[in-house]
Amino acid sequence: MIGKLRVALVAAVLVAMTLLLMPLQLLATRRGWPLAARLPRLWHRVACRVAGLRVTVVGAPARGRPLLIAANHQSWADIMVMGAAAEISFIAKAEVRSWPGFGLLARLQRTVFVEREARRRTGHQADAIARRMSAGDAMVLFAEGTTSNGNLVLPFKTSLFGAAQAALAHSGADTVMVQPAAIAYTRANGLPLGRYARPIAAWPGDVALGPHLLAFLKEGAIDAEIRFCEPMPFTAASNRKLVAATAERAVARALAEALSGRAPGQATPTVSPSAKDPTC
Repeated sequence: MIGKLRVALVAAVLVAMTLLLMPLQLLATRRGWPLAARLPRLWHRVACRVAGLRVTVVGAPARGRPLLIAANHQSWADIMVMGAAAEISFIAKAEVRSWPGFGLLARLQRTVFVEREARRRTGHQADAIARRMSAGDAMVLFAEGTTSNGNLVLPFKTSLFGAAQAALAHSGADTVMVQPAAIAYTRANGLPLGRYARPIAAWPGDVALGPHLLAFLKEGAIDAEIRFCEPMPFTAASNRKLVAATAERAVARALAEALSGRAPGQATPTVSPSAKDPTC
């Protein structure tokens, strides 16, 4: 009974907050006001609080622009966690646009939707992301292209790292920043989440969304940690596949550190053929 009441309370607060902020967000987006980037962060911070998500942030998003943040992806909750941590926008698969509730929120967040399987449109989609980056928006790319079980990082897809290349042309800048970031779910109700309990927070692609969402909200309190690694400069001479591989290793290292409770490493990831163990 307590779990059901909690879910009802969370739903009521989020619906009320969305209806309250939506007209202002639509106006701010249409007018190009900075408020359009700030209101989503307010929404996510309140949403995390009422949903029982306690977010710890290690490091910070890079100040330099254009900026592409390459993160791992475990759950729908990643959006709330990242959105509460910084003024950012997301890159999401096209089908999210039509999801009930989530699609509306994604559009209000000014998400860029991409068709990951449409290889012929990759260049066009990278250009759309690049235009947003060139306008000063920090864009979050969930580079695995799917959700994991929360214990490891899946191979990063390299195609949308082409947005960094396109941003060089759109912005006229000499350098675009690519910043690895690791999202980790570490505790539930104060107790460490082990390997087998991680699916309480993680949402692998073969699990139905509705039951997972309800189970997550009934849990009570989930601790999440974001570790922002050192940004990597992306220039005209950079190789996007090498940048993607280096970012993947940095995120994998940061995730392992967060799950084990270790302090972040001090080395800065470098983009060179000899870069074997980049750290945050």
